[in-house]
Amino acid sequence: MADTKQFDVVVIGGGPGGYIAAIRAAQLGFNVACIDEWKNSKGGPAPGGTCTNVGCIPSKALLQSSEHYEQAGHSFADHGINVSGLSLDIGKMLARKDQVVKQNNDGILYLFKKNKIAFFHGRGSFVKASDAGYEIKVAGAAEETIVGKQIVIATGSNARALPGTPFDEENILSNDGALRIGAVPKKLALIGAGVIGLEMGSVWRRLGAEVTVLEGLPTFLGAVDEQIAKEAKKAFDKQGLKIELGVKVGEIKSGAKGSKGVSIAYTNAKGEALTLEVDKLIVSIGRVANTIGLNAEAVGLKLDERGAITVDDDCKTNLAGVWAIGDVVRGPMLAHKAEEEGVAVAERIAGQHGHVNFNTVPWVIYTHPEIAWVGQTEQQLKASGRAYKAGTFPFLANGRARALGDTTGMVKFLADATTDEILGVHMVGPQVSELISEAVVAMEFKASSEDIARICHAHPSLSEATKEAALAVDKRTLNF
Repeated sequence: MADTKQFDVVVIGGGPGGYIAAIRAAQLGFNVACIDEWKNSKGGPAPGGTCTNVGCIPSKALLQSSEHYEQAGHSFADHGINVSGLSLDIGKMLARKDQVVKQNNDGILYLFKKNKIAFFHGRGSFVKASDAGYEIKVAGAAEETIVGKQIVIATGSNARALPGTPFDEENILSNDGALRIGAVPKKLALIGAGVIGLEMGSVWRRLGAEVTVLEGLPTFLGAVDEQIAKEAKKAFDKQGLKIELGVKVGEIKSGAKGSKGVSIAYTNAKGEALTLEVDKLIVSIGRVANTIGLNAEAVGLKLDERGAITVDDDCKTNLAGVWAIGDVVRGPMLAHKAEEEGVAVAERIAGQHGHVNFNTVPWVIYTHPEIAWVGQTEQQLKASGRAYKAGTFPFLANGRARALGDTTGMVKFLADATTDEILGVHMVGPQVSELISEAVVAMEFKASSEDIARICHAHPSLSEATKEAALAVDKRTLNF
């Protein structure tokens, strides 16, 4: 065993939560180590976690590529741009995606160097508590032990498999395999109409696959504001993305390794027994906390019944000096939520008062149209009995959206009926992943819808739809 190394803070996991926690702790003057086990195709380190390697970053790269392809095939002609002999090089598309991932991996390694963070490539697990803190084993190319006074666990989550149907990443795919399909499948099925399912379904539909999404719930995107979800569903139906709600999935048969095809038996919402034959199946039914192999029991770290780490509001575990953040704890499994918790925990270790406001965490689904929201939905406000006012504005009436040729969707404001405080903002349409930030800032500052309605927005811009929706709360839109 190599010499034991002593650190003020050891972060286990180098995803969005972990690497950001490590950087913030280093900025605050701590001697920091970060352990991460992701490997690239050559076996080298690939920090960034699920988000960078098989999640947010590569899926956005493919979404961009597939959007270009669809525009070249369908939209360019409207602009007087004629394309002939359009063809698809999936290999090159995937290589570009891999390059984008590598740039992010390398960027994180550079940030570790810049901030003088010791990086250990391997799997971190608890050995025991000691006088100096906690001993952590790093199982990599060589095995070594390091010691941290304070430990931050940021081990993320894994894709949940269907019971009795493990991922083979060839025919039955998680998000990982879904990002590496080497040729456009003729028929593709997805189980789960959540964020990952819709984004992956969108990619392969644009590239020519016939896509069917099977969702167990009777409502489409139940967490999204109902009016926005209906608008999005209309757009997806028009695009040819087939979404079946209220289904019960039965037996799934997949050929032996190397053979093609998957057969899915299911019952639809009407109770009819059906079978779907497809080339590939992507399963996106949620994610589970990644605590296997952490050796939590060696130090008595408490897990809940789902295998997630139990923490309080400050991300403290049941052990003194041990913290946990991101997907491995309660709350939304979002990269940016993990980042905010990472910063907050580093600041709490330094005796500061780090803060994360779950009510202003934005959500985005990167389909086309994009869907974004922050705060409460109309159905949540109704259920809680809070009196509210609503205002909507369609992109159809926005000059920039017309110039873009992308007028699907709307912006919607929900404000308190008495005080006019913004309670929620919901959007579906072009580039709303960027527009939602204004709403987040406004809600953090407890702004009223009148505040946004009174702010000058550049013309022509998509952001004017935000201003107009705020005006609509008081029934005084100017352009609709």
